[in-house]
Amino acid sequence: MMRMLERIGHGVLVHVGEMGRMLVFVVSSFAWLLRPPLRADQIVKQVHFIGYKSTFVVVLTAGFTGMVLALQGYYTLRKFGSEGLLGSAVALSMIRELGPVLAALMVTARAGSAMTAEIGIMRITEQIDALDTMAINPLQYLIAPKLVAGLIGVPLLVAIFDVVGIYGGHLVGVELLGVNAGSYWNSIESSVEWKDVYGGILKSISFGLIVSWVCCYKGFYTRMSAEGLGTATTEAVVLSSVLILVWDYFLTSVLL
Repeated sequence: MMRMLERIGHGVLVHVGEMGRMLVFVVSSFAWLLRPPLRADQIVKQVHFIGYKSTFVVVLTAGFTGMVLALQGYYTLRKFGSEGLLGSAVALSMIRELGPVLAALMVTARAGSAMTAEIGIMRITEQIDALDTMAINPLQYLIAPKLVAGLIGVPLLVAIFDVVGIYGGHLVGVELLGVNAGSYWNSIESSVEWKDVYGGILKSISFGLIVSWVCCYKGFYTRMSAEGLGTATTEAVVLSSVLILVWDYFLTSVLL
């Protein structure tokens, strides 16, 4: 019995210590961001990598998500004679929940895993140690630009996701299923409020921080082996995805 309690206590202490190290990591990175020189070129490069290069997969996912929402919503609303509310159902679902969550998950799968692998390889090949010897702080040069890029790129991708998803719902609902176009757009105008948009923006910013934070941390502290790099990449993607879903619930419960 005592041995089992010791194992549980050891596991709790390990996880608490890991959480503390992650917090120190992100706070130190933002603190170094405030010190000169400002790595503006690195920030622009990372925004291009996280944002622009993820646009295609986000647009593709958004289009089919909106089409599926319209298809399922139409046959559900038709049972109650409320097909005119299809636009409202699609828009609110995209703006409040599906847009921020799915866009963040796509960024995690495409850009987050790449960031972990990039930083992990630099750790294994001792390039990060070389930056230290040249008096270049790795947090300022490598990590802080990625954190800022996540805060900028993910909200922009979420905005694109919402717009494309709503137009995807219009394509299926109006063009394919025959819902009146005026009813579709009027229901969106009458039902979507600033509170819904604000909630989606807040979620997208927090998700962008989660993705860049977790993926950079896992890469920065990867074990010095090829197996360790693979494990770190897997852990980064899984942990980021789980934290996105968990944080989405708590943030939704506050915003409602």
